[in-house]
Amino acid sequence: MVLPACRTLPWRLVGAAGVAGLLLAALTRTTGETGERLSLPLLRAAVLAFAMGLVFLLDDPARHTTATVPAPRPLRVALRVALVLPAVAAWWTSALLLVPPDVRPPVADLTLEAGAAFVLAVTGAAAAVRFTDVTRPGPLVAAGLLTSAVLAVLFWPKRWALFVPVEDDRWAAAHDRWAVVLAGAVLVGGVCAVEPVRRRWGRGGV
Repeated sequence: MVLPACRTLPWRLVGAAGVAGLLLAALTRTTGETGERLSLPLLRAAVLAFAMGLVFLLDDPARHTTATVPAPRPLRVALRVALVLPAVAAWWTSALLLVPPDVRPPVADLTLEAGAAFVLAVTGAAAAVRFTDVTRPGPLVAAGLLTSAVLAVLFWPKRWALFVPVEDDRWAAAHDRWAVVLAGAVLVGGVCAVEPVRRRWGRGGV
């Protein structure tokens, strides 16, 4: 199962998104005196760019054929995620190293944000597979993720703020909320990874 899954992963899309994200992270080295102020938004933009590639992780033109194989869908989804994890870890490490140490935001907190964004991206793809019959949910989920990010920045209630600057007194509280977002995304993603309900009913001959 490993080799077929590896061949069907959208490596080009993930790679293109990763390159775009690294270019954004590298801009922190060219901002001069404004580097400290722009390093956080640039890193967040880099995370969003890479997440836009991860939404294609579950695209599978043969999903209606592979639904009949012995390996259950949760195992197939987990395998795809496991195969891409080393690339995600390498990308995030590279993005952080591209930011000069003197303007680099707190690594642990930013890693929490990045992890939540990446899991949300895959969870969105899993939800699309769970509740629709589309074989390539990536474009739809990418549009939804981008729209949600913009709306969150513009309209998210300030008392529940997620995107705050490092010097803001709400920084610690915001990352408590990021931890909740991450946990919720993992839970929802696990639920959405199961076989679509309508497909099970169809096989049951209802």
